[in-house]
Amino acid sequence: MKKIILMMCMAMALNVAVMAQTNSEKLGEWKIVTVVESIVPMGLGRSRMIENTTEVNTEQFRTARTDGKKSNQQSVSRSELKVENFDEAKLLNFFSAAGINFQNIASNDAMIGARIMELEADGYKLIYVTSAVESHAGKDDPGGIFITRMFFKK
Repeated sequence: MKKIILMMCMAMALNVAVMAQTNSEKLGEWKIVTVVESIVPMGLGRSRMIENTTEVNTEQFRTARTDGKKSNQQSVSRSELKVENFDEAKLLNFFSAAGINFQNIASNDAMIGARIMELEADGYKLIYVTSAVESHAGKDDPGGIFITRMFFKK
């Protein structure tokens, strides 16, 4: 009977150790890479690939609503939210003077693909990609952006 109880205790301890290791592996390290590609004609826009390099504690920027309406958001300054350190890689604009520039698009694809391979070599896995566009809407709207966010986990 003592052996059975001892074996059950050892099995439970092993199970707890495995679960703790699994839970810590699930959290992992996340990295978000944002690609902003300008669709402003004639190279006047700015296209970039951006990665944050600053650790942020969101606790100091969050507030709680007490009744759905009362908020303490005025105590959070937008200027305090800005990070000082990030990596930035130049990309080419989608449009040139003649219209859509397919060479620029292929060049951007090469840069973005190379960065994905670098991150995968560093142990990150691409988990999710989302994109959006604010596009050129006629003669009174001179351009817009195409934005892509890639979420990586290590």
